[in-house]
Formats: sequence, C-alpha cells, structure tokens
Amino acid sequence: MRFAHLKTQPESAPELVLLDDDRYVAVQHLGETFATLQSLIEAGGEPLQRIREAAAKLSADDWSAVGDAQHAPPVVGAPIVLAVGLNYDEHASELSLDNDSGPVLFSLFPNSLGAHGGAVPLSSEVSVEIDYEGELGVVIGKPAKNVSVDEALDYVFGYTAINDITARDIQFREPQWSRCKSFDGFTPVGPVVVTADEIPDPQALRLTTDVDGLRVQDSSTTYMIRSVAQLIASISQELTLLPGTVISTGSPGGAGRSRKPPLYLKPGTEVTVTIEGIGALTSTCVEG
Repeated sequence: MRFAHLKTQPESAPELVLLDDDRYVAVQHLGETFATLQSLIEAGGEPLQRIREAAAKLSADDWSAVGDAQHAPPVVGAPIVLAVGLNYDEHASELSLDNDSGPVLFSLFPNSLGAHGGAVPLSSEVSVEIDYEGELGVVIGKPAKNVSVDEALDYVFGYTAINDITARDIQFREPQWSRCKSFDGFTPVGPVVVTADEIPDPQALRLTTDVDGLRVQDSSTTYMIRSVAQLIASISQELTLLPGTVISTGSPGGAGRSRKPPLYLKPGTEVTVTIEGIGALTSTCVEG
C-alpha cells in the first residue's frame, strides 16, 4: 500500500489517503479514524490489516482522481528524523570525508520537512552552495532496541524518497551537520510511504536525481556501505527507535559540489529524486 497526505481543498487540512497512481481514497472512507500516518503507525499492525482488507473490496467508483490535490509530507509528527552521512563510498570520496569510523548520524529538524510538488526557499544571504542528495528513507513501524541485522527489516513500516538538501558552505564551516540540512523546506519527502511488503529488498532499488532535466545521480541502494538492516541494528543498540522514526540512509555519488563546475541549486531549479518501487519526488527552488 502507498500512503500519502493530500490537501483536496485549498483551505482544508491534509488527510491520510491511500494513493494508487492518479487516484486516491481517504483512509477515513475505509472506516478508520486516523488523521495522520504517524497515528496509524503508532496503533500497530491490526488497523493496517483492516485497511488492506477494506481497500481490496473497493470498486472503481470508490476512488477519486488526484487532480489538483496538493501533497503534504507523507511523514508528519515523526518522533525524529535521522540522517546517515557518507553511506556510499563514492559520495564520501567526492566530499573528501572519512567514513571508516561507523555510521555518521545526525538529526533533521521538523521544520525542514517538505512535500512532493512543494517549494524549497533559498536565501543567498545565508548560503550560496545549496546541494541536492537523493536518498532512500526508512520509516520504523514498531519500537526497535538492540535488534539484530537478521531481524531488523521486521521493524520497518515502509519506505519513501528523500532529498537531503544541504548548504555545503555551512556544512564545511561548522562542526555539526544538522543546521546546514535543516533550513525550512530542506528535506522534501514523498510522494508516498510504501509499506514494507511492497519492497522485498531495499538493497536492490535504482535511485536517480535530476536537476532541471539533467541526470546528476544514477545509482542503486546495492552500493550502500551499511545496508538498511545494518543501519537499524547499529543505531538501535541501547537506543530505542520509536514508531514513525524516519531514517534517511545516505546519498550516492554525484553531488553538485563535486561537479566541474559545481552545480548548486538556485531559485527556479527543479529537482526530482526517483526511487524504484516508490516514485518520483519533485521540488522547485524559490527565492527565500
């Protein structure tokens, strides 16, 4: 199943929906009262199974066309958004950074979350080196502590696409990475969260990033240094990953900083991150 939050009217609050290509059905239409994906995840597996069974009985008339509906971030109210740095050798090499000591982990502020089709505000007064990073996002489905690699994927609710936008000049000027990646709108997510049963192997997904139609990243999650299962197992040691936690698993090579000349984002630039089995996440940069 593919979950999203859609605003079906300009003034309406986003509602939790099942998305199927260009059509949707509200979860509340399926007899459930969950307003957000986070509340559904926190409720455990039984409601998810009820939704699956109810969706299987829908007729074509029960679905509505997406039309002009606007996406909101598919993850809202997550306990934390964690990001993993330097999880592909090529990306670590192009930034001349060491990735031998273990997962590079940092948090992203909730104000940074953006939606498919949304705007990313850029302020040239703060940074002139704004870079893209297409990444696979993982959403935790139940409390995970001290889990093994073998059982780690059992704790995954689903997967999404993330663009981990980064102010490179600030990243290399400050000793932490959270601020340079947490400006308003710097973490577009979506367009959907796909449940884990539809992604049998998260290490076999093609990932591409296009900037104004130019293919700048073309790789596969096969090349992660630490797999999704290894990341969950490592992070969960003596630390409980709560339901709804989002983990952005790192970017492959092809960052704008490494290109000659560098390719940085600017107002008017459109970026699309596409992940096999999940879909295409598009954002447009605007003057901040």
